[in-house]
Amino acid sequence: MLKRERLQYITQIVNKKGIVTAAQIMQDLDVSDMTVRRDLDELEKSGKLIRIHGGAQSVNYNIDFELSHIEKATVNPEGKKEIAQQAATLIREHDTIFLGPGTTIELLAQEIAGRPVRVVTNSLPVFNIISQKAPEQVILAGGYFRSHTGCFVGPLCTQILERLKFSAAFISCNGIAEEQITTSSVEEGQAQEIALNNARFRYLLADEHKFNREDFYSYYKLYNMDALITDTQTSEDVISHYNQYIRIIQPGKEPFDERSNI
Repeated sequence: MLKRERLQYITQIVNKKGIVTAAQIMQDLDVSDMTVRRDLDELEKSGKLIRIHGGAQSVNYNIDFELSHIEKATVNPEGKKEIAQQAATLIREHDTIFLGPGTTIELLAQEIAGRPVRVVTNSLPVFNIISQKAPEQVILAGGYFRSHTGCFVGPLCTQILERLKFSAAFISCNGIAEEQITTSSVEEGQAQEIALNNARFRYLLADEHKFNREDFYSYYKLYNMDALITDTQTSEDVISHYNQYIRIIQPGKEPFDERSNI
């Protein structure tokens, strides 16, 4: 198969499935791991797909279909870890914080598990992480279970969140398009909106792949957040553009360890 045909096939299969492993491409095309890596790198540079750990992801996955919770965990794990570590420095002892759903937020939960902090969440994975080390320090806002993100939504969840106040809220999203923070589920967005409105400080955690993408439901404005924490791979052009809406923090790029500095 010619290189042009390989690249065309890879682009088509990634757009069809949303996410494809390198092993699957190797099997389908009967080529080496090195060939697949080179092809994926070339397609990413040309903007045809997004490289993730072990494979590739469609650039249009947000609005067309939503990845599963397991699939989302494979997207930019190193960058998400950077973001979680930076976000953890913003949490103080004895805070009451809200942690929303999302694989980046789950990494944040791992960073703070066991610290003297009260956590409220509608995310089952976050609840499980915190409860393993400090079961008395975590509250789960229940409701209808949404398996794609492992979170609870609906009237019961929102009624609980409406009555609670937070020192800070940490959320993620499926996409950021200009000032719009978007997700795929109306109910999930509504729950996060309530939590954000009840928090003194509001932080958005988003890796480089979330910028210039939009999903079905817009639930908050960037300029109403206190800061956006992203990874060091996010380009300077993107940072410069979105700084008009919100202060953006990148690990190691500037000192930032006091909420009052915002």
